[in-house]
Amino acid sequence: MARTGTVLVTGASGFVGSAVARRLREAGFAVRALVRLRSPTTHLAELGLDFVTGDLRDPASLRDALAGVRYLFHVAADYRMWARNPQEMIDTNVAGTRALMQEAMRAGVERVVYTSSVATLAARTDGASADESMPLEEQRAIGTYKRSKVAAERAVEELIAQGLPAVIVNPSTPIGPRDVKPTPTGRIIVEAASGRMPAFVDTGLNMVHVDDVAEGHLAAFERGRVGERYVLGGQNASLAEILRTVAEAVGRRPPTIRIPRQALMPFAHVSEAIARRTGREPMLTLDGLRMAKNKMFFSSAKAERELNYRARPYREGIADAIAWFRQAGYLPR
Repeated sequence: MARTGTVLVTGASGFVGSAVARRLREAGFAVRALVRLRSPTTHLAELGLDFVTGDLRDPASLRDALAGVRYLFHVAADYRMWARNPQEMIDTNVAGTRALMQEAMRAGVERVVYTSSVATLAARTDGASADESMPLEEQRAIGTYKRSKVAAERAVEELIAQGLPAVIVNPSTPIGPRDVKPTPTGRIIVEAASGRMPAFVDTGLNMVHVDDVAEGHLAAFERGRVGERYVLGGQNASLAEILRTVAEAVGRRPPTIRIPRQALMPFAHVSEAIARRTGREPMLTLDGLRMAKNKMFFSSAKAERELNYRARPYREGIADAIAWFRQAGYLPR
């Protein structure tokens, strides 16, 4: 695909979106960034982006943002494990995605990369790695976030059947620098590096450096097949291994206490009750514990084969995340 013309990146102020916008600028694209009115943008100041203000829940702003755009990278999503008002997540992730894609079709956008998630795939119960051949049914998805991402991906697939020139990518669990908010995984790294996670549950994740995810987006744009989905992951690791890696990076002793998931359920209830009163996202959620029942391991073999996708060891992502969190003041230097 040609690298001329304007690219619109939604969610450019977010963790993955900022990495994608950065990589596209490095590749020579003119990048327009759709951001909300109060989105932080100081970490994007040096990229030379064309900022436009809008919201996925405002179709008129999407129409304006797409004017004169040749390509679209839809990275924006409401990524929370808990929300006081779950409907906000559905409005953004499902209705907003459908509206944006419809506007892209009307505007004649030539190529779309849609950022889905491995949340739309069914984790295997035997601890092996799941892949693109295992789509999750919406009614089986745990929690509003996962259900909304499944519904959004199905909406994109319906529009692809109607002519939307989109490729779907499914990042696993990104980690690394510039996690401004931070994401739920970034919060785990900060808490563990601060010594505030003395125990763990028996679960696992697929961890990937955010800059490798961004590179995978560019590869999907250039080599992906319309209508196909590609897992952009890194390495599978148990939560105990991940916390040990964080502890080693900051010179702390790793946690050694394994707690059964069910024993934490009362604490999750209390944590969510407090969150409903304060509006602050809880560190421990019921949906998070339910998802931890199965190890969320995934394979990127299809992306490696078709996109020439590669991912560095996840330990490098943790090291880069800790270095950035220290520099940004989330962790003591």
